[in-house]
This record gives sequence, structure tokens and C-alpha cells, in this order.
Amino acid sequence: MLTTVSLLSLLSLFSTNLLVEARPCLASDINWNLLAFGFDGKDYNAGTIDSWSSGSASEITADGRPAFDGENTTCYLSQFFNAVYVVNGDAANPSDIYIYDAANKAWSKQTTTTGSFDISSATMILDHDTNLFYAVAKSEMWALDMGSLATANSTALEWVDVSAVGFSNLPSNYDPTIAIAQNHIHFMGVQAGSADIFVIHFSYFQPEVQSYGAEFPATHGQAPSFFMDSGVQQEFAYIPDGGSNVYVVNVETNSTKTLAGPSSQASDASYYATVNALLQLSSDGAVTYIPYDASSSDASSASWSSVANLASVATVSSSSSSVSSSGTKTAKGSVSTNGSSSGDSDNGVREQSVVMGGLFMSLLFGTFGMLLF
Repeated sequence: MLTTVSLLSLLSLFSTNLLVEARPCLASDINWNLLAFGFDGKDYNAGTIDSWSSGSASEITADGRPAFDGENTTCYLSQFFNAVYVVNGDAANPSDIYIYDAANKAWSKQTTTTGSFDISSATMILDHDTNLFYAVAKSEMWALDMGSLATANSTALEWVDVSAVGFSNLPSNYDPTIAIAQNHIHFMGVQAGSADIFVIHFSYFQPEVQSYGAEFPATHGQAPSFFMDSGVQQEFAYIPDGGSNVYVVNVETNSTKTLAGPSSQASDASYYATVNALLQLSSDGAVTYIPYDASSSDASSASWSSVANLASVATVSSSSSSVSSSGTKTAKGSVSTNGSSSGDSDNGVREQSVVMGGLFMSLLFGTFGMLLF
């Protein structure tokens, strides 16, 4: 007969698997169709910005996708190769990078070797021209060369230790907020209205601080880059945690525009930018956007709206969701959608786990009763 200690140990082991936590993220293809991954085991194509206000997003769930249950799931568009790279999308294999070939709507899995690099705690960007990931973890910078991959190959890729982050003005407790523009990595949240800069092509930590003509705060936040139809990104959006404004930084003119902040200003929301929109994936799974015109000098009149065609098929059933987008960290939670899915997915795992949990608890208490009597 099982002892009380054995039963408690079994309960502890089982309870870790009672809830499979979804960590969705946003990306796009090179035609700026919005791709929403990891909503209760389903993935969607919401089309371009002109189609977001009505209709229904198309489901694109396919075999070979990640579970989207990692500790810090993030998604990145490789514009040259029309591929989306999913980092930390599989809790069982956190070092694997899943590749979504947007042209062929197919998934593959690329293995990597991390050495001492802790990928789950890293903040990273994907450089446009080199197709290299640059990641910051524990004050160290790492890099991974994705080559020209739109489909994984059989050879593991290696994360390489670049160097310690070489800025003298970083606070000892600095939590990285980084953005990519003009093949430079911009370290935000160090000094108000400015950034520290790492020059990728020369692997150079610029000693001078760059000012951007606005007194945005020196706090942690998120900083997705606005793509261009061709060429490297020239602007990024800096969204301080809990801030009421969005600051769009132009690294060509060293100037800043201010946009209205989203209605949800929780620090665990995440963001993605296309060529003409900034999107937020909030902690309850809602997706909203604000249109953006890089050629306009006045962005103050723009406002946030729901991506309605995604909301019509991707409803949230839990208030404790986790969200992720390009280069962002996430909290824990669970997101659910309606409708049916196809392909190899984790659809229904959460619900099945809850049912199994109930059966297990009944068995457990029954066994405890036998021990007691």
C-alpha cells in the first residue's frame, strides 16, 4: 500500500502537469500579413491591416509546430527569407528554434547548442542584414548565425559568446531593453531621451550616448522595430513599462515622435511592428493595433483598435494568459480560442489535463481514506 509520503510525492509530480500554459506571439510575413501563433494550439493569418477590422482570420495550424509553452517565447521575421523564427517555443527543448516557412506554410525545427548561454532569460533581436540573432543575458552578449534558413538543416547551430556588454554607464541591475535599427542595437532605459549603441558590423560598443531629441524615460520596456518594404529598419517604437505613451525613434534623423499609448499598459503585454502598424498582444490575449505612417510628421491623431478578425476566432477563456511577440519576455498563463484545429498541435491539452487532474484527485482522496480507515 502507498504511504502518505509516497502519495504526496506523486501528487507534487502530477500537479506540475495539470496545466499546459500557452505563450502566444505575433509576427508577419513579408507581405505584412499578421500571423498569430500559439492561441490554444492554433495559429492564424489575419491578413494585412486593411482586413483587420472585419471578417475572420484564417487558421494556418500545421504539423511540426512548437507547443508555444516555453519560458520566454519570442517570434522574429527574417525578411530576406520570408521565415518566422520562434525562440523558446518548446519547454521540453528550449534551445531548439522552430522555423515557419511563410511561403510554403510549413514548420521545421533547428537544433542549436547553447553552452553556458541561458536562452530562457535572454533578451534578443534579429539583425536584418546579417540574419544573426544577438542576445543579452546576464550582462553578456551572444550571437547565433541563422544563415539563409527558411527550413532547418541537420547541423546544429552554435550560440557564440561575443563579449561582455561594454558600456560603462549601465546600472548594475540593468534589465535589457534593446531595439534593432540600421544594423545597430540600441540599449534603451539607460538614460532619459537617449540610447547606448552597439554597432553590429564592427562589433563595437559606441562610447558616446546617442540623444533622440525627446525626454522619454529611462525605464525598462519593449522596443519593436518598424519594418520597411525594402532595406533595414530605420525606426523603432519604445514602450516603457506602464507608460501612457509610445515613442517612435528615428535613427536617421535622431528624432522622436509620440503616439498614444494602448489602453492596456501592463508590463507583461508584448508588441510587434509591421511597416504601417504597431500591435499589442495584451496579457489577456487581446490583440490591438495603432496605424503608423512613417512619412507623416504628426502621429498624434492615431488611435488604437482591435484586430477584430482575429478576435472573432481567437477568444480568451482564462484571465491569466502569457503573451509574447518580437524580442519580449513573458509571464506565465494560459490562452484559449474557439473553433477547431488541424495538424499536430497542443489543442485541448489543457482541458484534458484538468479532467485527468480531477480523476487523479478522486483516486488520491479515495486512497487516503483507505489509509485512514
